[in-house]
Amino acid sequence: MPSVLIVDDLLSIHEMLEAVIQPSGFSTSFATDGEKALVRYKAEKFDLVLADIDMKPMDGITLLKQLKAYDPSSVVIIMTAYASTESAVQALKFGAFDYLQKPFRVDELIATLKRGIEFKQFQGERLRAGLAPGAKAEDIESRLIGTSPAIKKLIQQVKKLSATRTPVLLQGENGTAKAAVAEILHAASAAPNSQLVRGDCLLSSEEHIRASLLGPNGEGGTWVTQAKGGTLYLQHIHCLSLPVQQQLVNVLRNTAHGFRLVCSTTEDLERLTDEGKFFDELFYRVASLPVHTTALRDRREDIPLIVKSYVGRATNPHFDANLVEFTADAMAVLTAYHWPGNLTELYQVVSKIAATTETRVVTSEQLPMRLRELKHWPPLEEYLAGQRKQYIDMVLRACRDDREAAAKVLGVTPDKLA
Repeated sequence: MPSVLIVDDLLSIHEMLEAVIQPSGFSTSFATDGEKALVRYKAEKFDLVLADIDMKPMDGITLLKQLKAYDPSSVVIIMTAYASTESAVQALKFGAFDYLQKPFRVDELIATLKRGIEFKQFQGERLRAGLAPGAKAEDIESRLIGTSPAIKKLIQQVKKLSATRTPVLLQGENGTAKAAVAEILHAASAAPNSQLVRGDCLLSSEEHIRASLLGPNGEGGTWVTQAKGGTLYLQHIHCLSLPVQQQLVNVLRNTAHGFRLVCSTTEDLERLTDEGKFFDELFYRVASLPVHTTALRDRREDIPLIVKSYVGRATNPHFDANLVEFTADAMAVLTAYHWPGNLTELYQVVSKIAATTETRVVTSEQLPMRLRELKHWPPLEEYLAGQRKQYIDMVLRACRDDREAAAKVLGVTPDKLA
């Protein structure tokens, strides 16, 4: 029989919860504050913890954090009497399985407890199958290439998130590896033989989204059922209409822990929520763990490593594509260009050149004309400090040694070109 530790400083709540929980097949134990609950959990190890958020001396959020520190697999459901979403956001952020707002219905409580037990069983199945939680660092670094501070931060975030099944929101421009992050998280946290189901809210029609995401009865469509045990990746979630957003909350309350939810957006969801353009309850359900994927122009130092990786994936009929090299001039152009399409655009350019070039060494003249237009190159102070002279020389050649013209392109005075 699944065991539930109920933590609340009101004895009347203990009695009420015992009366409605036990007939549904759960055993119940009690603690009147967070400190006592922590002691009991360490001694007995319960399947679920149902804790009120407003307690003294240790409140529900503090208890949640300490339980997660002691036992990352603990399943904690928070009860809150506050109408605001702030406490719910905190609970989800620190690893709560779900939350219940008082007064809640008995059927809502029991359904939440049952979902918690299903999730607990899922964790046990993964452990018995020998599937350790989390992705290996080398697996992440083979997909997220670079040594810049931005990519290092992203790798660390993904490593931590891969050990959980908490919903994740990926924020960044198109082409900044959001899909790669979703794939890494799926591989690290999904059940064996489960699916990564992708739904694009930008490209799909409203009718298709309603059928695939909400289903005919609003209880989950094909995307939801196919993702069970795996991952549901909703791209461009900001494109959902408000009515669909509101109905999606009900689907998530009933099914969210049957799969890993990963959402992506190119917009500022917090701003859209403040403006009333994004449903607030959906926001804090999907955005408790936001991850930013940086634009390529903001991590230019990673471009040479990324280019090398893309070259190695190509197939050239004349020679081994791994032998293709870009001259210093060509690499300077690749690094200087602003890449509005980010990694997607870079891959298209590099892979095409590596697959079709008849010369093993690629010069800047072989690059697409749009990359070589001076208007796309950044001011000198925005370029890589370690390649300052190389960049100046490249611009001077492009400007036919006209120092004033080159200085204008670089955003400096001519004396700075010395």
